[in-house]
Amino acid sequence: MTTNKQLHTFHIPVMGLAFTIDSPIRVANYGISSVISIADDELIEKMRAFYSEKFDVPYQEITKKIHDYRAERISSYLNLVDKIVKEKFESFKTELAESKVALENYIAMLPNKSEIKKGLEHLMEDGIAFKENIKKYLEDNLSAGEIDVNIMTKLDKDNFIKDEQLPVEFNDAHAALRGFANSNLSSSVVLSAGMNPRLFAYFENFSAFFPDLNNTLKKKIILKVSDFRSAMIQGNFLAKKGLWVSEYRIESGLNCGGHAFATDGYLLGPILEEFKQKKDQLIQSAHDLMVKALGQKEMHIPERPLDLKITVQGGVGTAEEHNFLLDHYSVDSVGWGTPFLLVSEATSVDKTTRELLIKAKEEDLYLSHISPLGIPFNTVRGTTNEIIKQRRIEHGKAGSSCPKRFLALSKEFGPKGICTSSKKYQDVKLAELEEIKDTLSATAFEKIKFNITEKACLCVGLANASYLENNIEIKGQSQGVIICPGPNMAYFDKEVSLSEMVKHIYGNATVMTDANRPNLFIKELKMYIDYLNNEISETTTDLTAGQIKKWNAFKNNMIEGIGYYHTMFATSHFLEDSINAIQDQLEFYKTKIVEIKIPELVGA
Repeated sequence: MTTNKQLHTFHIPVMGLAFTIDSPIRVANYGISSVISIADDELIEKMRAFYSEKFDVPYQEITKKIHDYRAERISSYLNLVDKIVKEKFESFKTELAESKVALENYIAMLPNKSEIKKGLEHLMEDGIAFKENIKKYLEDNLSAGEIDVNIMTKLDKDNFIKDEQLPVEFNDAHAALRGFANSNLSSSVVLSAGMNPRLFAYFENFSAFFPDLNNTLKKKIILKVSDFRSAMIQGNFLAKKGLWVSEYRIESGLNCGGHAFATDGYLLGPILEEFKQKKDQLIQSAHDLMVKALGQKEMHIPERPLDLKITVQGGVGTAEEHNFLLDHYSVDSVGWGTPFLLVSEATSVDKTTRELLIKAKEEDLYLSHISPLGIPFNTVRGTTNEIIKQRRIEHGKAGSSCPKRFLALSKEFGPKGICTSSKKYQDVKLAELEEIKDTLSATAFEKIKFNITEKACLCVGLANASYLENNIEIKGQSQGVIICPGPNMAYFDKEVSLSEMVKHIYGNATVMTDANRPNLFIKELKMYIDYLNNEISETTTDLTAGQIKKWNAFKNNMIEGIGYYHTMFATSHFLEDSINAIQDQLEFYKTKIVEIKIPELVGA
């Protein structure tokens, strides 16, 4: 019987809608965990059809005419992925037992400090009864990577049949959660984008999220967070319902891919330090609240707190950084996302987009405002979506057809919602702008027009890569591909194999050619300084005392963070060969922060 021993010290986070849609099928047999986005049930249904044919599994389409089709599509795809992963994993273990070359290649991919790696190396040297011993060892110690799923809590649109609003459980995120809960998977749901109290409460409907008589959870909850305070608030909110958070996945506020949820100037190092110092408080607080809630529900109560992991992701690019995060902050795993976009064995990216990523430099990767959610969004210049969108704007046809409506969240024109990237929305806004054109300067007019038309159709753009890679027909208006790498993409400039990337993570090879890459902490610090400067310079509305207070706190938090880094770098062995240069960089950025001018209230 296989165990749930963690073979690797890294995981592949969710990326976009499509880029990790089938990553478990590609990498789970190696023990690598990854995360599937379950936002787009249409993409999911197409991928189920694709993989059913590829692995000769009977397939019957789940159409929109079927009751609860969204949840049904998600459950069915996850069950298929689970089936394929289990079959691939069994075949892989057989291959390892029968081929020394395959076994040697696999051993080379394992972490250097891994006990399983040492055990396998010892058996390789043994020679006597090799095949029988190795088979038993593999059976006892290997496990497939987790097939985790992601729900962005804000993507919880109300749904309608004609003009009749459906009950809340048919909202997008609620239906996605039900799809995961009803699947065969024993894995985790990663909740990102903050707290959605209605969605969090909906977890209570599914027994798999509560501890059984053996104190195990069939399905677990992972919260993606950017600071300790939000972790404590969300974790305790769930604990009051008898629900346990099994992992807090800390992500850099800015040095990440996709949507960027900036903190108020709190930097990753100090945030990790707080989690390290207060982990016991986090556990005990949630345990006490959970015990009380389970008692009220007359459910089984674990005597001791359940396991809780702390993991981190965002901008990690070298083995030295990887090991430092594991050792210094005692995290359980480190997320590597963006670099895996250049690993075709691990992620679903079309050829044209992958070539764009390979060529991307620092100046090509930027924090955009293309997301209809109104949240800053990391992307790269020159995507096919950007080219097609610009062509439409030039021909006076701004906006997209909005076929999927996952981001139709603006209630400005009615309860059904509308997406700010849609042609319908942009036509109205551009018409309103024309009416006041004479009252605006040419510069102001163009800026407002750009702000309206900049929004892009993420629903289609973030899904198209899988269709293109797998030659699946794309219907409807041409949208091209949107991709959302983190700034770290600038330092990886070639397509590499899965084996090469894993060896790079563990320091047994290198796939990076840029020697001038700043370390992840310095890079994030610079991004926060740029972010604050941009926010101040782009503010067009009347300032409030609250806004000014927030900006001053932002500055102070960054300065405190620099003080922390001075001490941390001076007292650890991390990057000690370049410690003087790092301390100089910290002082340089501190000066830049002090120089940031916070506006004053007029008449104050």
